[in-house]
Formats: sequence, structure tokens, C-alpha cells
Amino acid sequence: MKQPEPNTGYEKEKNRKIEALAVRVMKLARDSIMMHLRFLDTALALLVPVPGRVSGCMACDGRNLYYDPVFVLQKYQEEPASITHMYLHVLLHLIFSHRFRYDQVEQEYWDMAADMAVENTILEIGFPDIAMRQDEERARKLHWMKIDAGGLTAEKIYRYFKRSGMGPLEKQELTALFFQDTHMYWRSQEEISISQEQWKKISERVKTDLKTFSQDKNHSESLEKNLAEATRERYDYGELLRRFTVMGEDIRVNEDEFDYIYYTYGLSVYGNLPLVEPLEYKEEHKVKEFVIALDTSASCRGEVVRAFLRKTYSILKGTENFFHQINVHIVQCDNDIRSDTKITCDGDFDRFMKEGKIHGFGATDFRPVFLYLEKLQQEGEFENLKGLIYFTDGYGIYPETMPDYDVIFAFLDEDDNRMPPPPWAVSVILYDDMLEEEQKE
Repeated sequence: MKQPEPNTGYEKEKNRKIEALAVRVMKLARDSIMMHLRFLDTALALLVPVPGRVSGCMACDGRNLYYDPVFVLQKYQEEPASITHMYLHVLLHLIFSHRFRYDQVEQEYWDMAADMAVENTILEIGFPDIAMRQDEERARKLHWMKIDAGGLTAEKIYRYFKRSGMGPLEKQELTALFFQDTHMYWRSQEEISISQEQWKKISERVKTDLKTFSQDKNHSESLEKNLAEATRERYDYGELLRRFTVMGEDIRVNEDEFDYIYYTYGLSVYGNLPLVEPLEYKEEHKVKEFVIALDTSASCRGEVVRAFLRKTYSILKGTENFFHQINVHIVQCDNDIRSDTKITCDGDFDRFMKEGKIHGFGATDFRPVFLYLEKLQQEGEFENLKGLIYFTDGYGIYPETMPDYDVIFAFLDEDDNRMPPPPWAVSVILYDDMLEEEQKE
């Protein structure tokens, strides 16, 4: 017996109604966020809800928020706040630049860290339209995570997972608590209409508007810290160290150039037989002279200082970076110069790392180092000092006058309470995990 043809007209009408209802629910969610969190208006305007392309979830590619209409209606029926909650969750991922770091991290850890950071922010913001049944359980888990990780930005949680790992049972528990959207489009290498740079500008705008719209209202420490992380200037430490390179002659055979005296002599004596003699030197950009200053105040621990030295020296000591003859000074200082160790080769450095002692542990004043280097320059200790790297917690007195060499202040972590370095200096953050890798080696 022939089966009856499906009523395609009925199905189309049903799907049209489902999609129309889902559009209304998504609009309600968006309007609720706009009403309670006005400082997100610019970001909300750029995130476009699009039905389809996903099944049983939400996902975002950096511009479009894809959703399954049936899923949206089911979740809304089960717990009306869930859709507004998910909408805000996706939006915060973009504002915190979580999508744009996906190719630089271990994705399993980053997925979980990003979700936990966003959920903590939502809990802190806390308005009725985003409150959910699992909030109390999430808050308990996040309380302990903050203690373990030292903070609840995605970066701090990620570094905790990298150190401690995440077993199958823990992953299952955390996924059940914090999963809201799939990150399937974070892996995409396709060009999106809103770039990372544009989202960073939006994050900076949100950071500014937050101060205007949310004084004494919807205050969230997590929101501020994640925004600070998203808008922070990121530097490649190795690239910064290249500022210290100088052009000079390195004594080795130069296969690319030859002595023109021999060349022309061969032509003049033998007619068509030039004599080619490679030069025994080559001009290259390399490191010859620089200074590492160590803030040995009480907050800079001995092992962390040594890890910083190993990291810095290992970046520079390769044959492609160092001249064979070098003049590196390791100066220890708190509120006065405590020691100065001169390094001319790898052996000197290795001896310092094995036998050298960290002196000081008093208060911090950066000025003595700069005065000391000025004295060494006047005494002829340096031919062409290119740079100073100052490893510090940042709690000290900065010099007012710009020196004639580059200066990098290397901090262990972010700290809003310390004074910023002078505008003529570059600051870079060296996180604990970067230095821990050196300690393991």
C-alpha cells in the first residue's frame, strides 16, 4: 500500500512559527541585556543572531550568533533565564577575546577556562534575568578555583589547568556546570567580518563605558580583570630583546661577500680568471652589551629571579644572537646597588647561576641602577650599551630622565595598584608559568 505523502506545507508552516517564536525569544534576551548592562550596547549591536547552522546548541564565529530555534524554545520553556544567560555568555567570550587566542593554547583547557571565567563574571553581575538553578553550585566551585588558580580570568584558570591537569571525572563535572555554547567556530581559520583588532577596540570601549554606566551597580571585579586582560598590549619577549642588537663585525667566514682586491687582481693578471677570497668577518645585528637589573626586594623570590635570568639569557645566547665577545652585567639592587657581576661568556653565566647569591631584600628604588650605569658609561665600561632589562614587582621609585639606551621593565604579573613605568620604557608581563618552565628545565 502506498504511504501518504508528508504534508510539506504543514511542516513548513510549523518550522516558520518555531523560527518566529525563537527570534522573539532571542530579541527578549538581547533587550534584557541592553536594559541591565547599557555599557554593552556597542558589542550587542555587532553580534547578529542567526537561526540555523547548529543543532541543539548556540555557537559564534566572531560576528554571527548561530542558534537552533527548537533548542532555544525548549531551553526557554525549561528555564526562561537560560537564553539570556547563554546570549550574555557568548557576548562576553568575544569581549574577553577568548576566540582569538585559540590557536595559541591547548584547546581543551582553554575551552573550560574561558567558560569558567565568563560564568564567574555573569554570577558577579547578577541580575534576575540571568539567574539560573545551578548558580549556587557554580559559585562554590569557582570559590575554590579562585584559591587554587590565584584568580578567575581565563588566563589564570588556564595556567592552573596546565600545571595540574584535568581528569575525565573533573572534566565531566565542570562541563555539566559551565558549558553554555560550543566553540566549534573558534577553530575556523576563515576570515570574519569583525577582526580581533576591532573586537579589542570594542573591549576598550566597554571598559570605558563600564565606569560611566555601572558605578555602584552591577559591579564585577571579574569583568574588570577580564577586560584588562583582553585589552592589554601583548609583547613577544624575544622580539623585545632584539632591541638590544647592534651592527658589528663577527669574525667568521662570510660566504656571501668576498675581497674585491683579490677579485680585481685576478682579472688584471690572468685576464678572465678572478680570484675570490671570502671575507673573514661579517656585519650582523647581534647582542654585545646589555644589563640585567634584578630587583631583590622581599617580594621577588630567589628562585623566580633565577628562572627569569635563565629565560632571558637562553633567548639571547644563541650564536645567531650573541657576539663571541660580550659584555653583560647582572646588577642586583633594592634601594641600593648590592652587587654587579660581569658576564663575558657562557662559563661566567653558568658559574653565577651555580655559585652566585641573591643579595638585598629591602625596599625598592630604581634610580640607583640608572645612576650606576651612567657612572660605568663615563668610566668607559661600555662601548655602546643598547639596553637594560629590569626584573621587578614594580613597587619602587622610577627615574624621571630618559637614558640613552632602551629600557624594559619585566613584571611577574598584572597589578593595577603599582605605578606605571615612565612612557619611555617598555613593560612586559612574565607570567609564573613562563618562569616555571625554566625552573623545570
